[in-house]
Amino acid sequence: MKKRDKIIYWVATAWLSLGLTSTAIIQVFSIQTEGAGGGQNVDHLGYPHYILPLLGLWKILAVIALLSPKRPLLKEWAYAGIFFTATGALYSHLIVGDTFGLMAPALLYLVLIAVSWYFRPAEKKLR
Repeated sequence: MKKRDKIIYWVATAWLSLGLTSTAIIQVFSIQTEGAGGGQNVDHLGYPHYILPLLGLWKILAVIALLSPKRPLLKEWAYAGIFFTATGALYSHLIVGDTFGLMAPALLYLVLIAVSWYFRPAEKKLR
């Protein structure tokens, strides 16, 4: 693997992990914000508040899986789960007619997921 590819992988994975961790903290501890992951956003999209701690827990588990050494199958599941969550968020924002600004976090997650997954080292891939 080229050094450039490793740098791209780690930058994308670190940024993805930081984003997931920060929104997970907001969701698990029910911190009220106006941004992504907060209770007002859930109200706006029509989802119940009790879903937030579960989403937050899943995000924390995904970060652990992504950053743990080896375990390629677990990483694939983490990438898939994050992808499903981000596409679900994007779809929800589209359905309620939100602006691009409100969709941007989900789009950023999708880009980071794709870049991290594509540039992952060989030992982190399923064979």
